[in-house]
Amino acid sequence: MVDGSLSAKISSAPSDPIFGIVEAFRADPRPEKINLAAGVYMEENGVTPILASVREAERRLLANSTTKLYKPIGGDPALVKLMRALIFREPGAPFGTLPPIATSGRVEVLHTPGGTGAVRLAVELVARLRPEAQIWVSDPTWPNHPQIADAVGVRHRSHPWTTANVRELDMGALLDAIAAAAPGDAFIFHGACHNPTGIDPTAAQWGEIANAVAARGVLPILDFAYQGLGDGLVEDAASLRAFLATGCEVLVAASASKNFALYDERVGALAIVAADPAAAAAILTHAKVAIRAAWSNPPGHGGEIVAEILGDDSLRAQWEGEVTAMRERINGNRRAFVDALAQAGAADFSHLLSGRGMFSLLGLSDAQLAQLRDEQAIYLVARGRINFAGLSAVKIPIVAKAVAALLR
Repeated sequence: MVDGSLSAKISSAPSDPIFGIVEAFRADPRPEKINLAAGVYMEENGVTPILASVREAERRLLANSTTKLYKPIGGDPALVKLMRALIFREPGAPFGTLPPIATSGRVEVLHTPGGTGAVRLAVELVARLRPEAQIWVSDPTWPNHPQIADAVGVRHRSHPWTTANVRELDMGALLDAIAAAAPGDAFIFHGACHNPTGIDPTAAQWGEIANAVAARGVLPILDFAYQGLGDGLVEDAASLRAFLATGCEVLVAASASKNFALYDERVGALAIVAADPAAAAAILTHAKVAIRAAWSNPPGHGGEIVAEILGDDSLRAQWEGEVTAMRERINGNRRAFVDALAQAGAADFSHLLSGRGMFSLLGLSDAQLAQLRDEQAIYLVARGRINFAGLSAVKIPIVAKAVAALLR
């Protein structure tokens, strides 16, 4: 008899490279343990907060909601309209004042379950509409980028993102990769706050990258997970504006997880910028077919929270102030950590000061990371990715001294 059971000859799959370390941290009984591995914002006490603007939005929703009916396949219309305004907002423009591109008919926006759902949908569209395409991802990148490509069945290739010492962008290698790509291939770019290096192109470099992408005929996919945590909500969209200036098609995967601290509500959006209105409408139909077979309808509550905040002038102003406070705390921890490393006698880490967002790489080996975990109860992920939001005034000198000791 043939054994056709699901468990026949099965072996365990490897744990997620980030969540696996976070699980090990949770299981560690040592009270002095320090979690710098999780990719979430934390306050000084190590807690990921519920923003005051979110609490007020939820209070209003609880008082006024009348149904839990399915959202449309494309998501909450109110959220879609407001995410369009957030993603495409231009410098100096009041919120809700849309640039011509966003009202031209070339842009369609869909509500997705988190930024991950938006990236997955973007890759699904590549698989459906450009079946011979490869997807290029930076090395290093968020581990889920190649995993999503594998799950969808799209071939992926990597290209260097930084120089060998992980201190600056390797612009030459990036432009060489774009030149080597076949027309129709896609590149996943981090729209701002590169994860895990924190190394972003300048506005001028984004312009050069966008021109090279447009000239080669490849599709940029912007993973815009950290809008507002680099230089500002509008400033961080410099990457998108560079691509829009070329007239090329773009897919933008936006997330509300980080800038609204709505991690478990799974709120995101995919913006489709097509060649013309007819193309946008056609791509939208394929996106909805893919959605129907995946999550069918996005979760509603988190999207309603974001829509309530963005749609109310006072709540939106409060939220923007909270995003500013998060960004300033991250940047303050980044500066304090570099100072503490210098005081502890570590080699020059001043390059970390030019990083953007929650992360940078310390360049530690697997053996050094294991030593930090085993001896100091300090948890980081591969190559020493550090989450500056996980630091505090108490933790900064402890971690700095431990890292400096490793490097002597």
